[in-house]
Amino acid sequence: MLLNIAGKKPWEVNHLDTMELWKFGDYKSYTTLNLLAHSLGIPTPKDDIDGSMVAKVYYEEKNLDRIVTYCQKDVITLAHIFLRFMGESLLPAESVEIK
Repeated sequence: MLLNIAGKKPWEVNHLDTMELWKFGDYKSYTTLNLLAHSLGIPTPKDDIDGSMVAKVYYEEKNLDRIVTYCQKDVITLAHIFLRFMGESLLPAESVEIK
């Protein structure tokens, strides 16, 4: 899946925030990525740490690689959510390349 943004200025690129999509007009609460993934039948990216644990992992454990993995899983999950919204199939694990 490629984003078709070639030649566009930053303000011409539409921003889609999954949190905004699932608030249903309520500005006091939001749906977590974990809940949204679960609701759509997508495996959770929160199988090791979640956002509330990032500071501890960074400052106390000094484990930047663990945080990188956490962020990569979130990005893959967001891609899967986008694909579900578009009625497409999820990406097979072997087609996901992490650099």
